[in-house]
Amino acid sequence: MSMSASLPRTGDRAARAAHRAPYALAAALFPAYAVLSVTRFRRMEEASWDLGIFEQAVRGYAWLQAPVVDLKGPGFNILGDHFSPVIALIAPLYRLFPTPLTLLVVQAALFALSALPVTRASVRLLGRARGLALGAAYGLSWGIQRAVEFDFHEICFAVPLLAFALEALLAHRWRAALGWGLPLLLVKEDLGVTLTALALLAAWRARRTDPRAARLAAAVAVAGTAAAALVFTVVIPAFAPDGYAYWDKLGEGPGPLHGLGTKAATLAWILLPTTGLLALRSPLLLVAAPTLGWRFLSGDPHYWSTDYHYSAVLMPVAALALADALDRARRSGRPRVRAYAAQLPGAVLAAALALSASSMPLARLGERSAYEKPERAAAVERLLERIPDGVRVEADIGALTRLTSRCQVFWIGNTKGVLPAFLVFDNSSGWAGDPLAYAGQLHPGSRFAPVGEAGGFVLLQRVL
Repeated sequence: MSMSASLPRTGDRAARAAHRAPYALAAALFPAYAVLSVTRFRRMEEASWDLGIFEQAVRGYAWLQAPVVDLKGPGFNILGDHFSPVIALIAPLYRLFPTPLTLLVVQAALFALSALPVTRASVRLLGRARGLALGAAYGLSWGIQRAVEFDFHEICFAVPLLAFALEALLAHRWRAALGWGLPLLLVKEDLGVTLTALALLAAWRARRTDPRAARLAAAVAVAGTAAAALVFTVVIPAFAPDGYAYWDKLGEGPGPLHGLGTKAATLAWILLPTTGLLALRSPLLLVAAPTLGWRFLSGDPHYWSTDYHYSAVLMPVAALALADALDRARRSGRPRVRAYAAQLPGAVLAAALALSASSMPLARLGERSAYEKPERAAAVERLLERIPDGVRVEADIGALTRLTSRCQVFWIGNTKGVLPAFLVFDNSSGWAGDPLAYAGQLHPGSRFAPVGEAGGFVLLQRVL
């Protein structure tokens, strides 16, 4: 055997490196996301009550009970708010580690996992260097970072499902694309319409080469819309006597033309730094239409902007639409289009890196203060340790996520007649006035005594 025959071929090494690179990128993103979430939790920087809500739901599943979320009201079943049974998948892990950090780490893992199909599809279409650049830009995209920053939300399951579905669609694996898309029905009620858009796109692309797959995709499209309608009108109302609470958001406010500046800015953020506008050349971008539609038709301005978690599901769509458009553009007969396509992966990565190093949440990882636990947070936690396990507590943001794993927690002012054993809230701004008088207003006829105060939080115990 010749020496040259015993050496690994350069092409084989390159192929193995290209195969491993997407996995390495996903593995690198996971600790970044997890550290960001965990350090924010340690510093008591929760942005909302969502983490507590989802922990209560997962806790119910973990102990084989209904997903009751007392934060939404005593005995409230979360399936009457949003249809997200997929979060029950966290239950076995939560049973082993009953802490809100379990939800944050699972979310970090799911977001990191979504980078695998995005990068893998990009490498297949564009080559190793450009594909990796596009995958890294996706992993650092503002929509994903904002979602990691925003505590926990069920859409962390939708992001990898969409990424895997679109990867399969780009590879003309129509049935696999539909298989990855179907579980979206268990993530959130509106994603049935997103499944319809995905299935219609698969049917259109498969119509000539695989008519049977095209017919199957058309059937899935009909099923997606039918399932969404069933969930909106039957399933959720079965758990919520007042019906689907979010219908009102579509009709409230001055109308869809209001807030056009904010909506235009959000569209610009979706298309410019992440795709350089080239994603507009790909029909894959249509999969984003249902999400953008309900957001922009809503009268709630929180849905219009780039804040919170609402844009996370759009990021794999935009990234893979860009990969599809780049694959087309590099074969264009116009030299300028080919030149733009050749430079764009590096440009979107540079934009993502610049934003991540400055104004995006991951920039915090470079700050020493992010890893230090403030004395205020430590003092509040010591105060909350004075609350026994298993009791009823009425609390607000900050305190509630320290209690939902071991107490029955209600949102302050929403106990609907249920008397808590303890009342804890942040009165550092003085909004509640005299804490004892405020407690008396919340629960007439009951008397509370002060237990302690720390970092502006007041802890009261019911004594009568």
